[in-house]
Order: sequence, then C-alpha cells, then structure tokens
Amino acid sequence: MASSAEGGALSDPGDLSIETRDLCLWYGTFQALKDVTLSIRNGLVTSLIGPSGCGKTTLLRCFNRVNERYGYVTTRGEIRVLGKNIYDADVSLVALRKSVGMVFQRPNPLPLSVYENVVFGMRLHGERGAPKKKDMDEAVERALGEVGLWHDLKDRLTMKATSLQLEQQQKLCIARLLPLKPDVILMDEPCSALDIEGTRAIEELMWALRGRYTILVVTHNMAQARRASEECIFMLLGEVVEHSPTSDLFLAPRDARTAEYIEGRYG
Repeated sequence: MASSAEGGALSDPGDLSIETRDLCLWYGTFQALKDVTLSIRNGLVTSLIGPSGCGKTTLLRCFNRVNERYGYVTTRGEIRVLGKNIYDADVSLVALRKSVGMVFQRPNPLPLSVYENVVFGMRLHGERGAPKKKDMDEAVERALGEVGLWHDLKDRLTMKATSLQLEQQQKLCIARLLPLKPDVILMDEPCSALDIEGTRAIEELMWALRGRYTILVVTHNMAQARRASEECIFMLLGEVVEHSPTSDLFLAPRDARTAEYIEGRYG
C-alpha cells in the first residue's frame, strides 16, 4: 500500500467506507480544512493524529454532518459514505446519522436505565411503529454482549446508566449505537476521560469491533494510535500530510513533518 502526502487513497473504491475529495470547511472566515482527499477502508480502525487545532475533530464531524449544526460553517467538496455523496439532496440526515454513529470525549449516557439507553434509538427511529418487547430484549443482549457488558449488567438493566463507572458508561454509549446497525463508528478522543484500565478496555473493544464496523478515531495519544489502529492519518494545519498503514507511518514516515511530529519535535 502506498501512502500519499496529498491525500491517501489506499484501496480500490469497492473496498471503501468513506471517501473525500477536495473537502474544505470554513468556520466563518477561518478555513479549518484545506482540500482534504482521503479514502477510509471498510472494517478497519483508522486513527487521526496531529497537534491540537489541526482539524482532526472537524474532519471527523464532517462524516455525519454534525458541523452543520453551527450556522457559520460552510463546506465545499465531496464526501461519500458507502459510495453515496452525503451532500446529495435526497440524503436524510436522520438516516446518515444512523449509519454513521458518534462517540464523544466524555461518556454521555442518557439519564435513563441501562436498558432504555440501548433501545433509545430503536424507539426513536422505529420504522414500523413501536418496537416489540422481544425485539428490544434481543437487541439489548446482543449490543451489551458486543461491548462486553452483558455479563456484568444483565441483572442490573433497570439501574440508571449515569451510575455506572466511566468505562462502562463509554461502552454503553457504543452499545447504544449498535441496534441501529451503523456502518461507521466515529470516536472523538473516546478515552480522554478514562484511567489506564478504562483506556485499555476501550482500545480492546475497538479492536474487537473492527471488521464488523469501520471505526475512525481521533486521538492525541500517539501510543494509542500505534496500539489500536491499522491505518493512521496525520493532519497539520487543516491538511492531510500522510495516510499510511500505522506501522509504516510510525516506523518509516514518508513526510519530514510526520517524522518531526511523532518524534515530539512539535505539537
């Protein structure tokens, strides 16, 4: 696989979850993203690294159009998720955000029971009326099982989710996405509020979920990027500098700016 300082097309189009072409974004008059061209492969964990303010989180939030909640944001260029341009007029934001789920820096479970957190999306987005209790029960067991919480919480499903440990809360926030059957899971510094053990648990979960989901994770922790991602994207000043298999980026960076960053010379 060849990396590219100009973008990072690593695969054939049929193997891609997300593609961007000449993507630019402005907050008012400030340009936060500059001609970003990327290809994110299906089923992999891909990390986004770079110094604070380089555009990592802005780029991440482009993929489910969350940035557009702010009235002063304008974009130009193209983003395709599973081959579909998400800016097409016939794209439903509700459907997009079901397909592209998001996990935030701090766990944000709803102030409801564990059970109701997991089925919240099913209740909200049910296409044929209220979901059946049997279907919800199965979804809860399946989702909590996928994130490694079923054994611990199967007898505590009625407890308030906000009373869980932070690690469990973050896993629950991931589980909350799964009944909606997302294709992509975006993670914005998902371990920043966690201790060492919690961080290890979330990294192991990311690794376990790869293959079934495409995971794109923003992290300031370069050791985490090395441990828990298969491909890595280095950004600087709103641009993609390099996109490579993670081992290549850290052991044999192609761009001098990448080498300077991972060696700790700035950022």
